[in-house]
Amino acid sequence: MAMELWRPYQGYGQPIFVVIAPGTHRATIATQLAGAGVIRSRFPFVLICLLKPKQTLKAGEYYFQKPLSPYDVFEKLARGEVYQHTLAILEGLTMFEIARQFEREGLVTAESFLEAARDVSLISDLAPEAPNLEGYLFPDTYSFPMGVSPHQIVATMVQRFRQVFDQFGPHGRNPYSLSVHGLVTMASLVEKETSNTQERFLVAGVFYNRLRRQVALQCDPTVIYAARLLNRFGGTIDRQTLAIRSPYNTYRNRGLPPGPIANPGKSSLEAALYPPYVDYLYFVSNTRGGHFFGKTLAQHSENVARYRHLLAQQALAQAVAQQSGRAEATPPVAGSGRTATTAPSQATPRPPKKLLTPPKPPKTTTAPQRGDGSVKNPKSGRISTRPPAGRSR
Repeated sequence: MAMELWRPYQGYGQPIFVVIAPGTHRATIATQLAGAGVIRSRFPFVLICLLKPKQTLKAGEYYFQKPLSPYDVFEKLARGEVYQHTLAILEGLTMFEIARQFEREGLVTAESFLEAARDVSLISDLAPEAPNLEGYLFPDTYSFPMGVSPHQIVATMVQRFRQVFDQFGPHGRNPYSLSVHGLVTMASLVEKETSNTQERFLVAGVFYNRLRRQVALQCDPTVIYAARLLNRFGGTIDRQTLAIRSPYNTYRNRGLPPGPIANPGKSSLEAALYPPYVDYLYFVSNTRGGHFFGKTLAQHSENVARYRHLLAQQALAQAVAQQSGRAEATPPVAGSGRTATTAPSQATPRPPKKLLTPPKPPKTTTAPQRGDGSVKNPKSGRISTRPPAGRSR
């Protein structure tokens, strides 16, 4: 029997999880481990329990993937080496998307996470005007054990935000003297507009210039956020969406929205805190993940023309490639002298995304966002969303 205490054993095939519920008796734990194939027999484990009556076995979810002796298993539970679920929270996610991610991992329900995310006491000293923790759930890689509470999760994420934000000293340069809440809100707009780290500073410069001139920001991501809060976003920004009455709609309201529209990363926070001194007032997509920036309406119009030309070239190249691929893959129809499938007609170039409006009419609209994978509707010229391929982003 003594040798059995230190003899490794593995009676399972693939790695397994064993969940020890709080308050479980030691004898029951021994039976549970033996039944899972973690130990050969419950008796050596029970003997160890008798030899160490004061040692507490911790409840939780345990992961087993290699042979262990009963003594090793006992020590693992005594140390509380519970399995840690690792989640990568990407930049630019909303608190609703983060809630669903934790629910998919099986740690907490989305509803309970959102309830915890409405506890503003965690940031009352930083942003007393904040209605919830949107913007303060810092994107990073986190590890949590099964049984963690929603409050523990959001508290950990807010603490990480504080650690990163404090690195910038007394709120950076902040030339427009925004509050912390205003800075985080600006950072969230920048985060959703571009994934290009260097361009984030230019985008912040454009938005600050428009704030200074009291021109509507017309930031498409704010409209999408407003529509989703009201459960009215159908995947496309149309006239009805732009007309939504919401303080988050930066087409109808000048200035910043009342709070962040996503949870920004470090580079977007830095861009909001240290905006460059630039003369740009406009930007439009360059179709390659970046943007063309313009100082005047004339420059902006030229950039829009370049954008449309690039889209037309890409659409033509895609149509030719599809036609060529089908011609090679499809065998001729017997006796017809032609392929079985007719070639698709040439694709019509998509109109540009909403572009930033000049200080005075005529009106244009903001450049495309990138955070939620939005694309243009060929007929309406508005933005629509599609599921992300892998994601940040």
